[in-house]
Amino acid sequence: MQEYLDFAANNTMLVVVWVGLVIAIVAMTVMAKLSKVQLVEPQQAVNLINKQDAVVIDVRSAEAFRGGHIAKALNVPAAQLKANNLNLIEKYREKPLVLVCETGITTNGIGRMLTKAGFTQVYALRGGMTEWRTKNLPVNKR
Repeated sequence: MQEYLDFAANNTMLVVVWVGLVIAIVAMTVMAKLSKVQLVEPQQAVNLINKQDAVVIDVRSAEAFRGGHIAKALNVPAAQLKANNLNLIEKYREKPLVLVCETGITTNGIGRMLTKAGFTQVYALRGGMTEWRTKNLPVNKR
């Protein structure tokens, strides 16, 4: 035990960083468990689209969307949604929504905003389009 205390005393900055990382990981895990936005793997998203008629909302820029997107996805850039411009997706309030970005990071915040606005079934694609392409799932470029 004395060795650990000596290490902590001699490497204060390293210990502070390590403790900060542990706190961040715990906080992110708790937030994910309490969030109404469910993370889904690409295959689960395919099932939602095919079996529950989920609507795919791609929150990337129009340019990124043209570079390749999920079939029948609607392109509503994150900036529009963050500006509370929900009129483009208002008619899908009761349908399952699968939010897609490039890496899966942007969709969590957008999803929380949509659930607060009253959207009932909000899902975020884990890993975004990057993971979708990695799984060799179809991508439209039209």
